[in-house]
Amino acid sequence: MNMWEIFVAIVLGLVEGLTEFAPVSSTGHMIIVDDLWLNSKELFGSEVANAFKVVIQLGSILAVVVLFWGRFMDLLGLKKLKGTSAVNGPKLNLLQIFVGLLPAGVFGLLFEDYIDDKLFTIETVIIGLFVGAFLMIAADKFHPKLTAETVDQITYKQALGVGLIQCLSLWPGFSRSGSTISGGVLLGMSYRAASDFTFIMAVPIMAGASLLKIVKYWDSFTPEVLPFFIAGFISAFIFALFCIRFFLILINKVKLTPFAIYRIVLAVILLFIIW
Repeated sequence: MNMWEIFVAIVLGLVEGLTEFAPVSSTGHMIIVDDLWLNSKELFGSEVANAFKVVIQLGSILAVVVLFWGRFMDLLGLKKLKGTSAVNGPKLNLLQIFVGLLPAGVFGLLFEDYIDDKLFTIETVIIGLFVGAFLMIAADKFHPKLTAETVDQITYKQALGVGLIQCLSLWPGFSRSGSTISGGVLLGMSYRAASDFTFIMAVPIMAGASLLKIVKYWDSFTPEVLPFFIAGFISAFIFALFCIRFFLILINKVKLTPFAIYRIVLAVILLFIIW
């Protein structure tokens, strides 16, 4: 394992960790950085490169579990969550999480091969960046009266609505968090409630998708690429840990429009690069 390979692993882990939970599309940024610069497929082949992207996603998932540990323990009935209104009032439950996950889970299983084979290109990412940006601006401009200040006040109808909107994130460049936070705000959630719900839902859906990918690319997990995988996993975990903390503080202050503007600028730059 040479230094360039470790560098590639760390940089891709950094990109994953910084963008997975920001509304800018981690998949889009991974495609951009890898295809236009690092070319990880040339190091070990396309199957190892695809398996690697699963491994670093698991690093981001672990960061969410660490930061929301108390919430997950409460959802599983293993520990009562303290310090929130949920102690004496309504609180988020597993059925609401399932309702939010179901639409994207079904669509993801039905169209997984088509998405992997046809949509992972710079051109489709550009489209996703543009369309997702306008959805985020719409959420800032046209959000209705607030009905869910915290994640514990989310209704089943809102959970289903967010789940349906999350299907848009199956298009690379759209962004899972961008679509679900925007959808939550448009359905009457606060920015923090929509963000918390997004991050909590991300764990089972990303873990499930990663498990399927691990089975698919199982033969790629060989001893010679293990340092490459470990470096990327640790990098993604560390950067996701800091990014999530920072984003949850930032989102209530700046809303979604600054992220949307960034997406539009990035899409325009990519258009110039490829054409």
